[in-house]
Amino acid sequence: MSALPRAGLFLLFTLVAALTLTILPMPSWASEFRPQWVTLILIYWCLVRPTRFGVFSGFSLGIAQDLVSGALLGEHALSLSVVAYLAGELHRRIRAFPLSQQAVAVWLLLLIERLLSLWILGATGQPTPTLAYWLPTLVGLLLWPWFSLLLDRLRLSARLA
Repeated sequence: MSALPRAGLFLLFTLVAALTLTILPMPSWASEFRPQWVTLILIYWCLVRPTRFGVFSGFSLGIAQDLVSGALLGEHALSLSVVAYLAGELHRRIRAFPLSQQAVAVWLLLLIERLLSLWILGATGQPTPTLAYWLPTLVGLLLWPWFSLLLDRLRLSARLA
């Protein structure tokens, strides 16, 4: 199999895996700690492949997340588009950071995604979420170094550098 179809299949696999992990049933006590898988994978690919992943990718992935999660159509599309733009613009700086600083930069992007979603929820008259709404950003902060290293290893072992 040539590198191009293999790269496309690997990208598609990671995106489908992120969407699947987003809707995977969890116990109620653990669901508050569910990381923002789709946002994390979008940030990863925007940092690694900024020419292939950008605002349109964020928008498309956001629409897919809205469809699978039953959210207001366009809620995640807007927030992921903004995150994809910021990650693409800052990819050189963020990739130059050590993993601990990368995690903080990714955490800020996760916070921006949550703030935009909160703004949309408020604009549509939805009830204000509790403090547990912010827990996935902290989980993403702690998860980023391992998540990034795992995907780097998988990407390099599949020769998709």
